Amino acid sequence: MNSQFPLFYRIDQHFPDTSITDVPAALRGEFAKFDFSGKIKPGESVAVGVPSRGVRDLKDIVVTTIACLRELGLKPYITPAIGSHGGATGPGQAEVLAGMGISEATTGVPVKATMDVASLGKIEAGAEVFVAKDALEADHIVVINRIKPHTVFRSEVESGLCKILTVGLGRQVGASNMHKYPLASTIVPAARLVLAKTPVLCGVAVTENAREGTQSLRLVGPGEFEATDRELLKEAWQLLPHLPMDQLDVLLIDEMGKDISGAGMDPNIIGFWRREGGERKPDYRILAVFNVTPASHGNAIGVGMADVIPQHMRDAMDIQAIYMNALTSRVLRSARMPLTVESDRRVVEVVLDTVPDPTRARVGRIVSTLELGTFWVTGPVLPELKDKKDLTVHEEPLALQFDQKDTLLRFPV
Repeated sequence: MNSQFPLFYRIDQHFPDTSITDVPAALRGEFAKFDFSGKIKPGESVAVGVPSRGVRDLKDIVVTTIACLRELGLKPYITPAIGSHGGATGPGQAEVLAGMGISEATTGVPVKATMDVASLGKIEAGAEVFVAKDALEADHIVVINRIKPHTVFRSEVESGLCKILTVGLGRQVGASNMHKYPLASTIVPAARLVLAKTPVLCGVAVTENAREGTQSLRLVGPGEFEATDRELLKEAWQLLPHLPMDQLDVLLIDEMGKDISGAGMDPNIIGFWRREGGERKPDYRILAVFNVTPASHGNAIGVGMADVIPQHMRDAMDIQAIYMNALTSRVLRSARMPLTVESDRRVVEVVLDTVPDPTRARVGRIVSTLELGTFWVTGPVLPELKDKKDLTVHEEPLALQFDQKDTLLRFPV
């Protein structure tokens, strides 16, 4: 195989800088505007449902929410709203949150995490809806979630407040049961059932922009969950970043993980066809991944969308966690194992050998599907990028570098 790798060129995408500069202050402003009169009494308990991924300022949001609830005279505690993640065990779920900086030590309140759930009944489609007993024990429930496009289905309501109620707070049993049915048509009816039968006080709805910053924060009552999800999903689609090229021979991804996307790698970025089939747009023909993030705790769900990985990445995987996630989501192909080779260098050799002339290969490289502000491409891709607005093309070429163990080194950002 040809060991002479092509050179890369740095590309910077210039996204509008519209991030909230003081997230705690903005969230406090939302709490100040919210009408709690007649809804709460001093000393009542509040279960705060915390998600496991996709919220950049999650720690600040959780800490501020806890503080605001305490100032109202309430007694909050944290409960994971993360479905089957953390190996579908209570300690595992608490560990996932701790890995994101959410723990009793950082928030000053207990973290209650068991996998016990209670059934709330069935919706018309037949899906039985479950909610964690940890949440139902409280006088009130508050949930936090980012509104964004889902990685599996398309609908007017996708990832957001409704989903965190019906899938996240359902723990493994609830998440698994919901995924037996088409989420596009069951999330809203299931959320309505949860809202009718549980003491949901409010929800913190978050959107993020292409710079991975918090774009908006909104505190809404239970009657506004559905409308908020619909409205902010439209905004989230407009904010979603993409790579500005539709055709590549190879895409190299430095890392994937549950803290990056529920699917490990966002199919909306690498091509929805890799997970669900359909039109090959964008068409990145061969996909190589080199690492699973430490915050994933070995859960490399979604690795089945990749074509080649190195052995050290496979060694870092928790196969049982991957299988549990795949069984819960009912997307079994997401747990398939790609071709595994002995080193990062060998990965690059293998993927370039699929191209007739590696010196003319159209190759891209990204840190992750969550970080697209800077990426790198080989020379054949440059002509179509040089005239695009909001891009800076750096002329200095960069060579792939490896350490003594043939591990691929990161490009400087």
